[in-house]
Amino acid sequence: MSKVSWDDKTMARQNGIVQPLLTDLYQITMAYAYWKSGKVNDAAVFDLFFRTNPFQGEFTIFAGLEECLKFLQNFHYSDSDIEYLRQTLPSTIEPAFFDYLKDLTCKDIILSAIEEGSVVFPRVPLLRVEGPLIIAQLLETTLLTLVNFASLMATNAARYRMFAGKHISLLEFGLRRAQGPDGGLSASKYSYIGGFDGTSNVLAGKMFNIPVKGTHAHSYVTSFSTLDDIQRVTLQHAETREKCNLLEKALDWRNRLSPILDASPEEASDGELAALISYALAFPSGFLALVDTYDVKRYRFDGLHRQHMNGHSGYNSNCGSNGITPAIRSRCGYTVERTLRSGLLNFCAVALALHECGYTAVGIRIDSGDLAYLSVLARDTFKKIADTFDLPWFAKLTIVASNDINEDTILSLHEQGHAIDCFGIGTHLVTCQRQPALGCVYKLVEINGQPRIKLSQDVGKVTIPGHKKAYRLFGADGHALIDLLQRSSEAAPEVGQKVLCRHPFQESKRAYVIPSKVEHLYKIYWKDGHINTAPKPLSEVRERVQASLRTLRQDIKRNLNPTPYKVAVSDDLYNFIHDLWLQNAPIGELS
Repeated sequence: MSKVSWDDKTMARQNGIVQPLLTDLYQITMAYAYWKSGKVNDAAVFDLFFRTNPFQGEFTIFAGLEECLKFLQNFHYSDSDIEYLRQTLPSTIEPAFFDYLKDLTCKDIILSAIEEGSVVFPRVPLLRVEGPLIIAQLLETTLLTLVNFASLMATNAARYRMFAGKHISLLEFGLRRAQGPDGGLSASKYSYIGGFDGTSNVLAGKMFNIPVKGTHAHSYVTSFSTLDDIQRVTLQHAETREKCNLLEKALDWRNRLSPILDASPEEASDGELAALISYALAFPSGFLALVDTYDVKRYRFDGLHRQHMNGHSGYNSNCGSNGITPAIRSRCGYTVERTLRSGLLNFCAVALALHECGYTAVGIRIDSGDLAYLSVLARDTFKKIADTFDLPWFAKLTIVASNDINEDTILSLHEQGHAIDCFGIGTHLVTCQRQPALGCVYKLVEINGQPRIKLSQDVGKVTIPGHKKAYRLFGADGHALIDLLQRSSEAAPEVGQKVLCRHPFQESKRAYVIPSKVEHLYKIYWKDGHINTAPKPLSEVRERVQASLRTLRQDIKRNLNPTPYKVAVSDDLYNFIHDLWLQNAPIGELS
């Protein structure tokens, strides 16, 4: 296979902290112990895999492969690294070991992997690392940190995309809440891979070519107090280039809209209007405004307690909309209606003023309150204005919702019926609050051609030994049916040929499968010191995620009690595992 090189610009994007010293101390102390033991030429095989799917789901998205390849390509201990290790490690370390480290590269490593962006499952190795024991051992921690968070983040984002639906836009707004700047950059990159449409993170946009999106904060609105704070009130008409006085037009529209929206101009904040006009003057073609800075509570009569009105001596005065006590409100059947009376009125006035100047507003963002109710209120308002003034585009203005949104929020909003076009999601997405770690592990499965197995009373922690290949078998309906691990010496499964698939540790769980399609899961990505298979661009990895998810049945992807996807071993590998288990398990003695 021909060697593939990356251009310098691509390689320059490697995170500067991803280097050989980004590891645990015990990797280096083990390397020295291996070196002292004469194991420099030992050939090892390590598997990197996870044991349980995250977020109480039954699938995971594999991500981080591109960063792993950059790490292999740039692996080298600098002079300052060597000097630091000399000072840090015990003085008994032989100087020749540091000379050995200084010359280490990954030229003798072979890295095989599943394609980035693929749906993956427990026990199936995501990466297989083959090569000299010492260098393969030194790669462990760094490869794990590059794959663990990336895969967790991509999975979290893919779940949000799945539950939001394909017609709703998703924006990642999590940089300020992420675990540090590196966590923020990684979250932006892998949320995009998982299916988000853009990010607020400008550096991530530059580094990874991700669309960047944003509006403004409440502080922008509150920085204006009165209409006198507007420094400039005119802009050129988009077509005629004549001057338009946006302030005059917005005030005129606010008065015209007042009876239609049942909100008097006195209820609206002039400071907010000044802020929105100023923002529209700055971005007339991209006017998307935050409208919940000033919340006006209004009491709405719901008629549920009509019997309490009859004979109530103070009905006319006490059951009005102003100055009533909580007790009377309850008795008279009033509830608090949290509206966007100031924000909606001001936004619509500015949007219509912009329209007179030849520009089309984008929409609004709601960052607090009852998102389902407020989004419907906003949509109904837009539709009413569209019908009243014969402006069909106004009914389709975008409604963005933010405010600590998680999976449950989205599912609940769907149940309530909302009118939201786009979710801006931060904290719960980038911190993966439902599960903070994926738990990938890196285990030795072969040394010098001899298989190795890790035994445990916890069967879930027993490793599957030896050099293996993995296949995905598809059923007659076209969906992925089972992932099958085999010894590398076995012949690959064939379409239409019966295959015995066995649970790796439960003897009675077995089934014959006749695949309609067989997909070999591993490709060699790194060999002979070079990229062997070039990683795909971020946009293609993003497409791979959705294509891979479509191969799963819906019951495997559902939120509540999803069906587990089956991972099996061949009959040959099953017998191999259990023979090796018996050989290595100590025999107890009773007395």
